[in-house]
Amino acid sequence: MSQRNAALVLILLAVVGLGLGRTGMSSATFVSRTTNTATVSAASDWTPPTVSISDPGSSVQGTVTLGATASDGETGVASVEIQYQPVGGSTWVTVCTDTTSPYSCSWSTTAVTDGQYDLRARATDVAGYATTSTTVRTTVANNIVVVLADPGEVVRGTVPLSATIYGGISLTWTVTIEYAPTGTTTWKTACGNLGLLGGTYSCSWGSTAVASGDYDFRAVAKATGGNTYYSNVVSLVTVDNTAPTVTMTDPGSPLSGAVTFSATAADAHSGIASVEIQYSRGGGAYQTLCKVTADPFSCRIDTTTLPDGGYAFRAIATDVAGNTTTSNTVLNRTVDNTVSSVSVDDPGAYLSGTVTITATANSTAGVTSVRIQRAPSGTTTWTDLCTDQTAPYACSWSTTTVADGLYDLRAILTDGRGTVTTSATVAARRVDNSPLRGFDVQTANGTGTAGKVDNGDTVTFTYSEPVTLTSIRSGWNGTALAVTARLRDGNVSGLGTGNKGDTLDVLVGGTAVNLGSVNLKEDYLKSGKTVTFNATLTAATVTVNGVDRTVVTLRIGTVASGSGLRTVSNVSAMVWTPSTAATALDGTACSSAPVTETGASDREF
Repeated sequence: MSQRNAALVLILLAVVGLGLGRTGMSSATFVSRTTNTATVSAASDWTPPTVSISDPGSSVQGTVTLGATASDGETGVASVEIQYQPVGGSTWVTVCTDTTSPYSCSWSTTAVTDGQYDLRARATDVAGYATTSTTVRTTVANNIVVVLADPGEVVRGTVPLSATIYGGISLTWTVTIEYAPTGTTTWKTACGNLGLLGGTYSCSWGSTAVASGDYDFRAVAKATGGNTYYSNVVSLVTVDNTAPTVTMTDPGSPLSGAVTFSATAADAHSGIASVEIQYSRGGGAYQTLCKVTADPFSCRIDTTTLPDGGYAFRAIATDVAGNTTTSNTVLNRTVDNTVSSVSVDDPGAYLSGTVTITATANSTAGVTSVRIQRAPSGTTTWTDLCTDQTAPYACSWSTTTVADGLYDLRAILTDGRGTVTTSATVAARRVDNSPLRGFDVQTANGTGTAGKVDNGDTVTFTYSEPVTLTSIRSGWNGTALAVTARLRDGNVSGLGTGNKGDTLDVLVGGTAVNLGSVNLKEDYLKSGKTVTFNATLTAATVTVNGVDRTVVTLRIGTVASGSGLRTVSNVSAMVWTPSTAATALDGTACSSAPVTETGASDREF
């Protein structure tokens, strides 16, 4: 190989490594396309700029100066856009674009309607990377404006409510705060006759007087001898004074080795925030065994960390509103680790390639050996995978040596006395070595709010090899296809994935395309809500490290129907479950093995 070609290969490997391992962005990076020519380039700037917007104050009028601060330690800041959007709106409007520091512009507030606005700045560096600042909120009040403070997404018990009047400070006002079930205009008084001279008007509302559900709120201000003014409407406030339901599952008795403790919980309104599983030994005070924030509400505990003896178990469920319920108590369960115990750790529902099967074994007489076995599911035709005499007890199993299908796993412990103990069976683990499978799933934020699914965001699905595109959608050749992106809260009937299991799939004319679905592993929607977006689907074949793969890109557009979107600040790793209806070029069906997003966990969209 010539020195010039060797140098090109080194640059190519550097680009691949940086693209696939890069943190802070949710996107897949590819180094070449299957065309007659390929271009490889490297950038000297891989870090987006930093940017923040200055707070102009709680209210503004006339012409006001908006300022931002931005910096970039590598190629420098190219430009800063300063933008505004009405609170609850979906379109950001650019006030100005400034290319020199200090970054600022004049905003003529008389050109917009009085009311509340969010402001932000968006900085772009010379390399083309962009960062959007956090937002600040202000009220445009060129005339008299009434603003109702947001009481929060979920409320319970006594709820503080407040309204502020901008302008008309010399007038005497009577303020009433009203509520109505969301989707209606049946306004009722929450707090009335809040009479003060100018400023902020507040009260406490007893939410237990209404049924749990979603409500809208507004404030009505009447000037003595003058006009009546209405505030903004704060929509979709969930009132939840209903406690969740929770049931502790009997873990059995006696308990030894690694044991799964679990509970079932549900909440019809704000959703389950956490389930705490507790234990009491010998009638003593309850202590926390584990606290789980996502369904299934379970944890696997090594009971050798607990003293032997009699125990009681219970679970406490807390919903997002803060209501709690204590479950039934499971009494007279015994922890006994004075005898041999052995269990197989679940390797997962889908197995491919070479996997490690591990077992946990304990014996007061000492562990002589642990034999790990497999059998076709539902049979007694057990075959040894290995025998291990030292902890940790594990086998490497090449699943390509067996036919695809369901398999059971177990472990057999022989202790120092020669006594044999057989573990419970880990049943129906699927071996699937299909050549076509999901390879990766990633998201990227467009120009909208970070952490919120909105216009311009993308989702990228990468397969392990080229896919017959007509198997994803009949007649499709990969060019732009108008689709509907459906985002459903995990508590929607039929999904059952919980608060942090909001799910995205793609439809055409109400029928799902054969991409499968993505569990976003976070709470992007209010409980029980569904939002659909106008979207576009494209596909291309790319080459990564010499391997051809199909990449399908979903570009989110405007909201088509529904409401209740949330902004997520947590990091997570999505899980894509591909459809088996998609096929490789040779007709082989795609594996349905779930694919977890690669790279460091990040903030999606």
